[in-house]
Amino acid sequence: MAQTPSTMLALDTPLPAFSLPDYDARLISSSDFEDQAVLVMFICNHCPYVKHIQADIVDILKPYQTRGIQAVAINSNDFKAYPDDTPEKMREVAEKFGFTFPYLIDESQHVAKAFKAACTPDFFLFDRDHKLVYRGQLDDSRPGNALPVTGQDLKRAMDLLLQGKRVPESEQTPSVGCNIKWRPGNAPDYF
Repeated sequence: MAQTPSTMLALDTPLPAFSLPDYDARLISSSDFEDQAVLVMFICNHCPYVKHIQADIVDILKPYQTRGIQAVAINSNDFKAYPDDTPEKMREVAEKFGFTFPYLIDESQHVAKAFKAACTPDFFLFDRDHKLVYRGQLDDSRPGNALPVTGQDLKRAMDLLLQGKRVPESEQTPSVGCNIKWRPGNAPDYF
């Protein structure tokens, strides 16, 4: 299984502005999270790395959502070439796993490029001022490595954020997963 690492966007980068529809065509914008910490996750439906965490991500995030960290998932894959990632399939996945966060469609792939997202899953945590404080992996678990999905890396980052402490850059490990499935001619130059 090929692995693509995250690009590790520079810390303190401002939250890129976005306004995207979910699978029911409801628009969700970055401005909806004004004065709130927000976790942006690039995921999809068919990637084995995302499938590996799907059953656990809601349970990992719920306690933090009740403490004020908002979450949003974005699917930037070319769903015309990858039919498992269509909006209809996104709805099925969100309902099956009880997503407690919006699951948005980045059909133009401009939002993925603004975040310099490279893989699924890819995690970006922003503080209340919408400055990037963490980017990287959920934890060390990967399909086939027999390590349990704990969310320990992301949970530690969210705990530190809620305590008003900085997440040390030395504790931020790139995420790895499937590359974002770019539309023909749309792949970014930051790889």
